[in-house]
Amino acid sequence: MWRVVAKVLLRTKVPRGRACCLQLVQKGRTLLTGITWHHAAQGLHTAWPLSMSPGIQKVEALDAGHLVRVEWEDGSESRYPCVWLRDNCQCPHCFLHSARARKLLFEDLDVNIVVKEVTLADRKKISIKWPDEHASEYEAEWLKKRCFSEEARAEMRKTLFLPEYQYWGSDLQLPKMTFEDIMYNDESAYRWLCTLKKVGIVVLTGAAARQGELIKLGHRIGFLRLTFYGPTWQVQDKADANNVAYTTGKLCFHTDYPVLQHPPGVQFLHCIKQTATGGETEVVDGFHACNKLKQQNPQAYQILSSTAVDYTDAGRDYCDFAVQCKQRIIDVDSRGQAVRINYNNATRDTVFDIPAEKETY
Repeated sequence: MWRVVAKVLLRTKVPRGRACCLQLVQKGRTLLTGITWHHAAQGLHTAWPLSMSPGIQKVEALDAGHLVRVEWEDGSESRYPCVWLRDNCQCPHCFLHSARARKLLFEDLDVNIVVKEVTLADRKKISIKWPDEHASEYEAEWLKKRCFSEEARAEMRKTLFLPEYQYWGSDLQLPKMTFEDIMYNDESAYRWLCTLKKVGIVVLTGAAARQGELIKLGHRIGFLRLTFYGPTWQVQDKADANNVAYTTGKLCFHTDYPVLQHPPGVQFLHCIKQTATGGETEVVDGFHACNKLKQQNPQAYQILSSTAVDYTDAGRDYCDFAVQCKQRIIDVDSRGQAVRINYNNATRDTVFDIPAEKETY
């Protein structure tokens, strides 16, 4: 089975260059092989608000008060379940605006609630009175963003999760940006994050050839995630290595930390000093490999996306550690879309928790 995966991996080489090159990899998508890097793990989430200025033409209750229908000035309409409206009342009693968090307790929500009265206060707001006389108001722009139509929900997913992907093979022209621009220009930093989310890898050039640059970069967008190797760590040849990355041998394609319940979303690699020979890095778009595998061998794809594989890691570094986890190599979401690759042959355990007659390689 592993040979099937390897056959469809379309690899791109990261060219050897100046030692001050930074490489940023969206883990769980990009499989990496190589050595002589300085690593840091980083979580990433970005969300950007929609911008709309709709006007309301008409509002009415439907389905015996279980639905509210809003007719917009552009002729379109939206329908909102009343239980959802009550659950998301924006009044100070139900919602803490300073924290953008719901105060209404779920146990206090009547899932069968209906509206008592709904009115159009003006073109930009509707008002609802509930059976217990509680009053709620909803701004038109707020409602429009949360319309339940397929088109509106797709737009919201696009805005919140930036779902656009660029799948690539060996023909990829690696995106490159300068370290200084990312650090001191917000527009450049935003383009970098969008590119990283879309492509899965970005090379930053011009960073100083010294330790500490990754920490500055991490703090530029959030915080570094602590692992049992520390907040950052040096990848170099070590005696009695507690990780195959600390040897001079070639590494196969892999994603890091499948042994963790929540592997890091982004990894920073900083080449401070390049070896005289060797040390080449190759990267693979795991999602592109998934798509090809699904087309060429659906049975293999089904096995890899449904079978839990055991991973293990133990040793002593930043702290003593002994961790164990089960991960599907191809992790899919509720819609069956691949969202993460969990593949590391070095830390794949000898334990394989399936019946012997089902074991397939």
